[in-house]
Amino acid sequence: MSEQPGRSCPIHYRYQPERLCRDPEPVKADVLYVIGGLYGNPLALDAIDAMAASEQALGRRVKLLFNGDFNWFNADEDAFVDVNNRVLVHDIIQGNVEYELANPSPDAGCGCAYPDFVDNGTVERSNRIITRLQAIASRHPGIQASLRAAPRWRCLSFGGETLLILHGDPESLAGWGLASENLSRPSHQHQLHQWFAQTGATLMACTHTCLPALWQRHDTLLSQTIINNGSAGMGNLHADPRGLITRVSTIPADTALASARQGDLEVSLVPVAFDAQAWVARFDECWPTGSDAAISYRQRILKGTKLTVADIRL
Repeated sequence: MSEQPGRSCPIHYRYQPERLCRDPEPVKADVLYVIGGLYGNPLALDAIDAMAASEQALGRRVKLLFNGDFNWFNADEDAFVDVNNRVLVHDIIQGNVEYELANPSPDAGCGCAYPDFVDNGTVERSNRIITRLQAIASRHPGIQASLRAAPRWRCLSFGGETLLILHGDPESLAGWGLASENLSRPSHQHQLHQWFAQTGATLMACTHTCLPALWQRHDTLLSQTIINNGSAGMGNLHADPRGLITRVSTIPADTALASARQGDLEVSLVPVAFDAQAWVARFDECWPTGSDAAISYRQRILKGTKLTVADIRL
């Protein structure tokens, strides 16, 4: 891994897989939303709140857990405060963005630990985006303190399964070991199986790498599942601007783009249908043509990615 800021993986991001699920917390809810990569999109947050309210109206207890990078495009004072105040009433873990907002480190840059297949221009623009956000965060020490106090992972006991909530992978806050690009590689399968053995988890939910994926292994003794929601606040699929979140419950999802059974649980990628045109208008106000975020992300916000639903299942 290069030591270039934005590509390097800081030592303080790292942890030991064996430590992650020593004391799972019971989930006191019927439905769990794991929300990664909101990226400062308040309209996506409105839609998620409405989704939760719809389930609550059916008598279901819904728990929201944000697994990092809920900040990114909210790079003006009001938007930064609004998104953080709304998210911080729920359970969170840190993403690399939140870590670098709470504990700025010039050597880490954005803390993304981008692999070699990501171009240098993207890395450099991300480093400048985090610098702009850090300037805003420095004026809000209360928010910084809340971000600093958040854990880097959570392990939950839910529906008879051990659910490990991560931002990156089981070795690093910014790890790419659960990225779509790696989950599909035959040579990476041994590492995945080893992480399940080391952690004791049966289900892992992550984000960070920005593309959705649903991986599952079955044998005669057990099944194991990995779900990466890509982004709650940006489009994930071809010609589709909707975000995605991970939904976990014994109660099937009313709408899901991809699902798998893990024991008694249904694990699903559920679309977040926000007002895309209104979001683009807000984005453009903060990140006009030629700005770092506009160059890196505006086309994805408008048109999604090259993936299809069929590409999600690995």
